Amino acid sequence: MLGAAGCASSTANQPRTLLSAKEIAARYKTAIVRIESRVNGGAGDDRRQFGTGFVVGPDGRIATNLHVIAGSADVKVRLSDGSVFKVDRVVAVDPQRDLAIIGIDAQDLPTTQLGNSDEVAAGDKVVAIGNPLGVLDYTVSDGLISSVRQLDEGITVLQISAPISQGSSGGPLFNPYGEVIGVATLISAEGQNLNFGVPSNYVRQLLSRKQPPESLSKFAARFRPPPGAERGDPSRRRPGRQVPDHPLTVLDGCSPRQVAEVFEAISEAISLGAPVYNRGEHEACFVIYRKVADKYESDKAICKGVRDAFGQGLLRAETLEDFTAKAWAMRDAFDGLLDVIGRKAKAARP
Repeated sequence: MLGAAGCASSTANQPRTLLSAKEIAARYKTAIVRIESRVNGGAGDDRRQFGTGFVVGPDGRIATNLHVIAGSADVKVRLSDGSVFKVDRVVAVDPQRDLAIIGIDAQDLPTTQLGNSDEVAAGDKVVAIGNPLGVLDYTVSDGLISSVRQLDEGITVLQISAPISQGSSGGPLFNPYGEVIGVATLISAEGQNLNFGVPSNYVRQLLSRKQPPESLSKFAARFRPPPGAERGDPSRRRPGRQVPDHPLTVLDGCSPRQVAEVFEAISEAISLGAPVYNRGEHEACFVIYRKVADKYESDKAICKGVRDAFGQGLLRAETLEDFTAKAWAMRDAFDGLLDVIGRKAKAARP
């Protein structure tokens, strides 16, 4: 059955049958694709990227991660039968959640079925299918939903134990009924089986957008990274800022002494870490910031709102792949707390 957006979607009236990982792979293999893109960063910086996608519309619409195609005017999709199509349009993107819907000139494609990711809970089984390293096509792994985590307001991620690897980004995460409940997105290099996905309901929102598609060349110009901003030179990348806008209530339960202590600790960490970062020692900067966040995130004497703010920063940093991005994630968390502390102090003035 096709939903209003043109993608297969589950409904309460449809019978649901439990499937094994083997059955899910057999049923949906033809709706999963390998994505190959080429990014020319200039000065001979010509890179190939690989990822995974899954068909969400029989008219050639495919969901994947934005980072799989970002900056590329040369994107190809390889179907399970070996046929190759050039991506000719970008239907919709969500940079905040690292999602994209791309389109190829094809009709009557087999589609996946979107499930309701709001129903997902820790302990649920999950099956991931992707293309590790861009060559190990249709690799199947299974595991559990380890947690459903809130990074920021409006951004939820699924932490999963199912192993995924580079090249599987953008691949579908299935529930035991063969419904896609997430998109494999992030891999942590600092933990074992610590992987993340974006809930499928965000894909559903993208599909419901009423906007004209964008040509691939125009899209590439908008999202092309600066030279050296990807592999080999992370020091040249300055990730987009995501400073939380906390309400004043985040400080409820904290004494003035505790608020002052947190303010001083953050300020000292920045005064130490920023010069280290500017010297190009991004990992060292991140370690300085993380020590402060770890201390207050685990301090039960500190009010819950502040602990949670540090925890969200640590979680966001954990999902990022290099120390440049990790350092900025922690700096965003710090700046969000400094801002709300400043606003609180201003509001308290007579």
